[in-house]
Amino acid sequence: MPKPKAQKKQLKSYKLKHINRTIQEGDAVLMRSSEPGKPSYVARVEAIESTDARGSNARVRVRWYYRPEESMGGRRQFHGAKEVFLSDHYDLQSADTIEGKCKVHSFGSYTKLGSVGNDDFFCRFEYNSSTGAFNPDRVAVFCKCEMPYNPDDLMVQCEDCSEWFHPSCIGTTIEAAKKLDHFYCEECSPEDQSLDNSISTSKNTDAKVNRKRSLEVSKTRNKHTKRSG
Repeated sequence: MPKPKAQKKQLKSYKLKHINRTIQEGDAVLMRSSEPGKPSYVARVEAIESTDARGSNARVRVRWYYRPEESMGGRRQFHGAKEVFLSDHYDLQSADTIEGKCKVHSFGSYTKLGSVGNDDFFCRFEYNSSTGAFNPDRVAVFCKCEMPYNPDDLMVQCEDCSEWFHPSCIGTTIEAAKKLDHFYCEECSPEDQSLDNSISTSKNTDAKVNRKRSLEVSKTRNKHTKRSG
């Protein structure tokens, strides 16, 4: 007689012997890529189930995070190097494909990190892998170039209006911007400014800052290949 199939059992946690780490629901993990030479996939563990009676083997139901270059619109200037999008793409994978645990921070938490490790990522968008739509579909923009904030880029803040600017957009360098004690933008620069180690740009009424500006992020340009399960 054929052996009866073992009943699948839902697990709250599971010890990964090959990396000596324990995973549980809600953990962010790095998973082995199916393509040699490509970085590990980032995923969130949604559920864990044993595949044998002893619980010595397990599968994980994961929700994939996509990197910007995997999305329909591709990587854009404001995307951070460690940015990922929480997608609507789910898969069932062997727990043996997990290479390690990682941390996916909120955008706000990520910008406050004192240092960023190899296993630190951040997410500010949910991503629909079928339509290419993002949630939220608009994001605030800053500076004269009207780009969303990229946490990898240095920006300087006007002491008067509190708007943020890229050094290159105000005619200075990153090195010089790091040494600034004071900065006033075009609109806020005092006429008789004589502060040491400060910078101001010439007045220009055509360059007023609108703090309600935003950029639509769901515009698509390139097709992508959906990740294989």
